[in-house]
Amino acid sequence: MQTNFSSAQLADPHVAESEKILRKCVHCGFCTATCPTYVTLGNELDSPRGRIYLIKDMLENGRPADKEIVTHIDRCLSCLACMTTCPSGVNYMHLVDHARAHIQETYKRPLLDRLTRSMLAFVLPYPQRFRAALKLAKLGKPFIGLFEKVPALKPLGAMLRLAPTSIPEASPLASPGIHAGQGTQKGRVAILTGCAQSVLDPAINDTTISLLTRLGVEVVVPPGEGCCGALVHHMGREEAALASARQNVDAWTGAIDQGGLDAIIITASGCGTTIKDYGFMLRLDPAYADKAARVSALAKDITEYLASLDLPEPVRKPGTVVAYHSACSMQHGQKIIRQPKELLARAGFIVREPREGHLCCGSAGTYNILQPEISARLRDRKVKNIEATGASIIATGNIGCITQIASAAKLPVVHTVKLLDWAYGGPKPDGVLENSLIAAE
Repeated sequence: MQTNFSSAQLADPHVAESEKILRKCVHCGFCTATCPTYVTLGNELDSPRGRIYLIKDMLENGRPADKEIVTHIDRCLSCLACMTTCPSGVNYMHLVDHARAHIQETYKRPLLDRLTRSMLAFVLPYPQRFRAALKLAKLGKPFIGLFEKVPALKPLGAMLRLAPTSIPEASPLASPGIHAGQGTQKGRVAILTGCAQSVLDPAINDTTISLLTRLGVEVVVPPGEGCCGALVHHMGREEAALASARQNVDAWTGAIDQGGLDAIIITASGCGTTIKDYGFMLRLDPAYADKAARVSALAKDITEYLASLDLPEPVRKPGTVVAYHSACSMQHGQKIIRQPKELLARAGFIVREPREGHLCCGSAGTYNILQPEISARLRDRKVKNIEATGASIIATGNIGCITQIASAAKLPVVHTVKLLDWAYGGPKPDGVLENSLIAAE
């Protein structure tokens, strides 16, 4: 794609990076076939190619964002299916991230939209605030129907609908500490405690720690780490995202300096995509560029790390039919495709993949709150395809997908690591009925 940026514009490193990305686009349109919003809405401006034209026009002319571009960028899930499809290597992720930051700086949203986004940014990245908000949500649930009738209040209705009826107790394993591996030590890793997942399902990390320590891996929960920054990053709140990144880089650098790390384990693939991008996000910060690059290089999804170990034979081989949902941040963001499925199969599960596995389930961070109608259409399409597999249980590696799919599916939805832990001698996953784990005939 030909561009016409001035030398003064290109002096801005963010603009210069976006210009390089824009020049790689050849207008082929392959991305439209795998874009969930284009497939759902059929509008060229709701495809990656259409958004690229809008972003190019906005940045090239150095103008503030307007209602049209905000509408179409807001509809983007950042699922990154387009990057998997693109034959030209267009880094749409970095381009749309720049566009979101530009929107945040130059566009004044309607009041209720601003308040909703500010509330999400204030609450979700902080476990104690999030836990308190979920308790308060019980009081708002009777008013869901009312909120959903007012367009500007639909996000509040979606938020309340997604809020669970019960909240697990906080896990003591989330506190800073070291969990020794059993027997001969085979590795030393840190684990991301994070934010939303530690409130919605702390058992995911508890299970991960239990499995890794049984396998002889020491697990470190370093002091000072927190939200990875993805939630605010995707809302264009770049300074907040970078502050979270620096905080985590400092925490993990401390762990590296105090005994070394073989990996930084992440059990929410949405977080993993962002942490693996810390090196890029902090490339312009001389105090953090090298440290961030080292952290990004060590970041590993739990299935990515388990696949690198010499695993023993499973304690039990259940023969259960599992529908594996590959989160967008897993397959498109991190390009982790085979490891989760191979681990499940080796553990004795019969793995089935749904049709249209490349399409997003509609979760996408805060998307199912801010764009509830499109999100619901994508969720229902995903659930229909998953249930058509004939599986008795659904496995996936991202808390957002678990929450989204479970809101409509008849089958139990569990994190992949919980099934692996069960096969390797751990307890049956919480909330999963015995008849969901029976072997296929």
